[in-house]
Amino acid sequence: MASEEMTLFEHFDELRTRVVRMAIAVVVISIFCMSFGLKPIEYAGIHLAYPFPDTIHNVSSQIMRYMQKSLIPTGVTLVQTAPGQAFFAQIYVSMLAGAIGAMPVIVKEITGFISPAISPSARTSISRVTIPAIALFVAGVVFSYLAAVPFVLQFLYQYGQAIGAVALFNISDFISFVLQFLLGFGIAFELPVLMYGISLTGAMSPYFWRNNFRYAIIVLVIFGAVITPDGSGITMWFVAGPMIGLYLAGMLAVESRARRLEKAAGLSTNNT
Repeated sequence: MASEEMTLFEHFDELRTRVVRMAIAVVVISIFCMSFGLKPIEYAGIHLAYPFPDTIHNVSSQIMRYMQKSLIPTGVTLVQTAPGQAFFAQIYVSMLAGAIGAMPVIVKEITGFISPAISPSARTSISRVTIPAIALFVAGVVFSYLAAVPFVLQFLYQYGQAIGAVALFNISDFISFVLQFLLGFGIAFELPVLMYGISLTGAMSPYFWRNNFRYAIIVLVIFGAVITPDGSGITMWFVAGPMIGLYLAGMLAVESRARRLEKAAGLSTNNT
């Protein structure tokens, strides 16, 4: 059914169907992470891993142990102050793993929902954003894990060390803190794809992004201040800085496409 023939309720029904598909993909991967562990094995000199049923030493717990070793500053002890904290922390980690693993499905469903609002000539372009969208989300998570989170943790805990305070980190607070950064960066890195998709709908001029660049900087700095947990004004630039660069990349990509279309339209006019 063409998009112009669909009623408002039919659009909502389609949206509901696509959201359910995305949720199912996330839940399936999350359940796997809570129900199976990965056991290392070496085959022909290659280090591999295979899943085995284990609801205690599962993938989520393995991820948490790795996060503890690689992110917790020296001298800081991770503690559990209530019986259910570690369990719920594993659920949060499995949901993050589910969101990352389900990104191909999520992007496919989102692009499938908005494609009817795009002209037929632009639908090829929207279908090409799937891989960049997944790559940018993963890049945001990796950047956050390798650069932002270690710096912020070390930066904040050095104040406690300066006064000789005992450095303890509640496991629930630790996981919430890390996931806030990972998801925040993963979503923030989707900015160029969002800009490109909006431009494909024709809702905004391709040069809208350049004309409003100064306002975009203000919004991105505020966004960086909101999603970072401290008020130092330093850690927010770990978010705002890359997002400004991504904004410029998205702006150039949109303008490049617009110039190609203008050139093609000019050649077509000359030929006729």
